[in-house]
Amino acid sequence: MRHAKIIAPILMSFLTALFSNAFAQDAAGGKTREQVKAELKEAQRTGNMPCGDESGRTLREANPSRYPAPPATVGKTREQVKAELEEAKRTGDIMCANESGLKEREANPSRYPAKPEGPGKTRAQVKAELEEAKRLGNIPADGETGMTMREKYPNRYPAK
Repeated sequence: MRHAKIIAPILMSFLTALFSNAFAQDAAGGKTREQVKAELKEAQRTGNMPCGDESGRTLREANPSRYPAPPATVGKTREQVKAELEEAKRTGDIMCANESGLKEREANPSRYPAKPEGPGKTRAQVKAELEEAKRLGNIPADGETGMTMREKYPNRYPAK
């Protein structure tokens, strides 16, 4: 059993190297063989390769003590987080305290200012779209079949 745990990652590394090199050679304008080898070596060094079991974990996740720690990501400062929280409270983009799953803005819309909407269409634009749809037959023929006038009466409308 112990040999299987050791052989599986080695076999996966070998197969990855084998297929990575084959794909690198086939891809026009892709990575060179040396680039792929360097990536494989880096993945082996950092443990960013499949573990070889059914869990889907990487070698780093399975054995964290064997690999170097990943570089720390720079997070937000305390002040930035507090400012984001205050903005969310002000605009209602914070979850309600109950179990509804709604945001405060959705549960109590009168407490918060209306969200600015993008530019809409003018009445003239909407009327022009309606006339175009009527001319081309792209309006519903009836409420039952879901067919458009063009589909129901193809001879009445110009060809597409």
